[in-house]
Amino acid sequence: MIVSFSVSNFRSFSGEETLSLVASHRLSGSHDDHAIPIPDCKEAVLRTAVLYGANGAGKSNLFKALRYLKSVALWRRKKKGWTRREPFRFGGPPDLPSSFDLQFIAVDRLYRFGFKLDDERIIEEWLFQVVGNRQKLLYERTTNNNGEVTINAEGLKGQGDKLTALATVGGPRSQSFLATANVTLNAGDLGADLARVVTWLKEGLNLIGPDEPIEPLGHLLDQDFEFLSFAGAFLKSASTGVDHLEVLKEELSKDDPRVLLRDAVFRGLTDGTARLTMGDSELLLERKDVDRMYQISVQAAHEHEPGKVVRLGLAEESDGTQRLLNLISALHRLRTTGSVYVIDEIDRSLHPILVREFLQFFLKSRGCGTGQIIVTTHESNLLDQDLLRRDEIWFAEKDRSGATRLYSLLDFKVRNDLEIRKHYLQGRFGAVPFLGNLENLRADPDRPE
Repeated sequence: MIVSFSVSNFRSFSGEETLSLVASHRLSGSHDDHAIPIPDCKEAVLRTAVLYGANGAGKSNLFKALRYLKSVALWRRKKKGWTRREPFRFGGPPDLPSSFDLQFIAVDRLYRFGFKLDDERIIEEWLFQVVGNRQKLLYERTTNNNGEVTINAEGLKGQGDKLTALATVGGPRSQSFLATANVTLNAGDLGADLARVVTWLKEGLNLIGPDEPIEPLGHLLDQDFEFLSFAGAFLKSASTGVDHLEVLKEELSKDDPRVLLRDAVFRGLTDGTARLTMGDSELLLERKDVDRMYQISVQAAHEHEPGKVVRLGLAEESDGTQRLLNLISALHRLRTTGSVYVIDEIDRSLHPILVREFLQFFLKSRGCGTGQIIVTTHESNLLDQDLLRRDEIWFAEKDRSGATRLYSLLDFKVRNDLEIRKHYLQGRFGAVPFLGNLENLRADPDRPE
């Protein structure tokens, strides 16, 4: 679970701004089941956060900052390459570093990972385990002006000879030490702490853009009957017109031209399975004793009359139905794992009632206790104190310099019975568009003054 995320000098963020999901003691007794205890700490972390703001206010830039942090943390960079950062461009020295700092819970431990960088190098990088008020340094990396990397990894001693040796080498100036360890060492050589952190970043932190699927659905629906049943029942309850879902799995013959894609697309796969989405279906390669290739397609069954069913491919369904089905897979995962889903523009193509029902279903599901959903949205129907705590509602607004500021509804004096949706739309909390005078644009240019 994400406990807090801070960013500065990235896209629309100038000075440091922080999204904190630490539950406020001031709201004790308000949706207490929305908060989970933080390990080795008296504080608790919230299971959800909803971020509002006008178009262009920077909501999606927070999402992109998390995605950038994840890429720097995990993936290889060219030895003499650039960091590909995107600094704030509306003021400040052009060489000012950008900073990212993330606190998160992985396998019942609280970690803090972050870095500072410029265009050419990662200037500083750190990983701590946080225990109560103490921070135990696991490693710290610095890069001097000549590009020389130095790593202090005293906190990783005893967690593997290969890891210790790698720390003495350092790595490329534009590549994080965590990424160097991830792309260089096998999982068993990372040591307990780095293995927890890398696994959480890879599998526990899921970043879903407005037009992105959460995962290929065909193979998941084919392998998991419980999910197939759950997804069909959810779509039916949501009045999409879908009665249930069906999966068709067809093994391709060796003469099928799609089999020719195998070597080109699945190159490097030595064992297990790989998937490729193609239009309304997926190609699945199972490489075991004998290579087998399948086409998997998902159909939505509509019972338009009793006993009469019409089956449609998913591509024939509305954008809203497709979007909802993708989000349902997150709900299913959250029932069995403690994953985090950060969803940008959750309301894209969805009816307001469905957006609310999605979030409410998550918050009321007992099996989702250690999962977390963070969303950006314009959907004002979520602004309801019967649904969310005040510290779960956040706003993004740009100041006069064009920089994004983040703040919480908790910063305002709000009665427990206040209809916050109405007051938000009236501009009391900011983070709404303030329109100029549009009358001149409506005027007839040929009309005499």
